[in-house]
Amino acid sequence: MIILDTHVWIWYVTESPKLTPKAKEAIQETDICGVSAITCWEVAMLVDKKRIAFTLPIEEWLKLALEFDKIKLIPLTPEISIQSVKFGKDFHGDPADRIIAATSFLTQSPLVTKDKKLRSYSSIITIW
Repeated sequence: MIILDTHVWIWYVTESPKLTPKAKEAIQETDICGVSAITCWEVAMLVDKKRIAFTLPIEEWLKLALEFDKIKLIPLTPEISIQSVKFGKDFHGDPADRIIAATSFLTQSPLVTKDKKLRSYSSIITIW
């Protein structure tokens, strides 16, 4: 299993050319692409803030995107919540990114992300 950061999930589902060859390969080679539950919230917030737009209402887009090949929704557990805080104050300031990183860390699954801050954290295996 690999974990997809929010932008990677969107780009995978929309077949965006923004994915690197290495990210595409990781997605192709894995059986499961984990998506943190917080990612659904983050996508909804991006739509609400008009930072992204889809041709479908957000409810329909999320439903279809969660049914996409290989996608598995990873619930937000107390353990993930706690781990997101244990990274410390110097870690990524975005709460959603902290939860996504904690999901990757606790499932021992590489995180596919363009985010340089997440890629710089040595306890998380990242792919980009």
